[in-house]
Amino acid sequence: MPVVQAEVTVDVDPATAFAVSQTTGEVRLRWDPFIRRQQFLDGATAPAKGVRTLTVHRSRLRMVSEYVSYAPPRNVGMRMLGGPWFFSHLAGGWRFEAAGSGTRAVWKYSFSCRPRWLAPVAERIGTWVLGRDVRRRIDGFAAGCADPQVLDSL
Repeated sequence: MPVVQAEVTVDVDPATAFAVSQTTGEVRLRWDPFIRRQQFLDGATAPAKGVRTLTVHRSRLRMVSEYVSYAPPRNVGMRMLGGPWFFSHLAGGWRFEAAGSGTRAVWKYSFSCRPRWLAPVAERIGTWVLGRDVRRRIDGFAAGCADPQVLDSL
C-alpha cells in the first residue's frame, strides 16, 4: 500500500500547532489549499473520535471521512468512508511533537486504488499527486502557524 509523508517544523508549541491543524471555516481556508469546503456531519460541532466530516477538495472531489483518533496535542487520524471512485482505501494521520522551541509536524497518508488491474499504474500516479498535495498542504499549515489572523482565532 503506497504511503506519502511530509513534515515541517513550526515556531509554535505543539498545542498551538495542533489547534491550527483543527481550525474550521474561513480560518481553515486561510491556510489549507487542499479544501474548498469542510463540515462536520451528524450534528457534530467539533472534532472527536468517531466524528464524520464531509470534505470537498479544491477540484470538487468529495469525501466523507471519520476521525479514528483524536488526541490533542499529539495526533489526529482519519479514514475515508466514501470518496472518489478510484480510491479503495485512504487514511491519514497527523503527529505533533516538541522540537526545540517549536513543533515538528509529520503528516502521513496511505491509500490504495481501484480497479485492482489498474492499481500499479494508478498508485504510482497517486503517490506523485497526493504527495504533491500533502506537501502543499503542510506548507500551508506552516504559513498558518505564522499567520497572526489564524493564531488570533484560536
